[in-house]
Amino acid sequence: MWQKLNHLYRILATGFCFSVFGLGGLVLSLLVFPMQRLVIPNQHKRRQVARYTVHRSFRFFIALMRGVGVFNFDFPAKAELEQSKGKILIANHPSLIDVVALISMLPQADCVVKAQLFRNPFMRGVIQSTGYLTNADPDLLLHDCAASLKSGNTLIIFPEGTRTTPGLAQHFQRGAANIALRSGCNFFACFIQCKPSTLTKDEAWYQVPAQKPTLKIRVLREIDIQPFLQLESASLAARQLSRELETFYHQVMTTHGTTENRT
Repeated sequence: MWQKLNHLYRILATGFCFSVFGLGGLVLSLLVFPMQRLVIPNQHKRRQVARYTVHRSFRFFIALMRGVGVFNFDFPAKAELEQSKGKILIANHPSLIDVVALISMLPQADCVVKAQLFRNPFMRGVIQSTGYLTNADPDLLLHDCAASLKSGNTLIIFPEGTRTTPGLAQHFQRGAANIALRSGCNFFACFIQCKPSTLTKDEAWYQVPAQKPTLKIRVLREIDIQPFLQLESASLAARQLSRELETFYHQVMTTHGTTENRT
């Protein structure tokens, strides 16, 4: 009886948390960011402030989810993430809140977002104000990513391009490799675990597991891309680098696992 009541509570609490998230996006877009545009004329400085605002907002959201008992969070890599400045932070992508968790630990993170999010009323203003990068134009994206990294930002990318489907082999797209080769910046590899699995690509927010999930983020290592810059063919370099990243993460997941089955 208690387990059923607890499960029902976490479904309701999850809905509450995501309602707060959506409302927060509207408040930022309609009130906070317009005020910042009025008082901060310099675009570069304004984007820095906007990104820090999102960072603090995501920290609040993580604290809210922990506080109401929806999620446990384990971030032993928080201090190490300071070393990711000017690098491409890559990670596997088991859950919907992975990027929220990462940005909550990085005050000046940049990220690549899907162009379709510009049609989302809750997120459009956030993306425009922070200057987050869109994948609408691949050539422009490569240029913008290189410029962002050159300015010292941490660039967050999920090489799979979408959330991991539990039980299926990963397939990495070449976008992350192309960005690294174009910018000359190394990868800063992280590993995300969500146990038991929840908020996956094929699950709705209300499909809450019987046990409270834990999201854990750990730093793996920096991956040097210099050997791939020596290859004559850019397409060959991107293909080989993507294959190496895929193999690396397969080995990590074989050792540590990425998710556990829902119970």
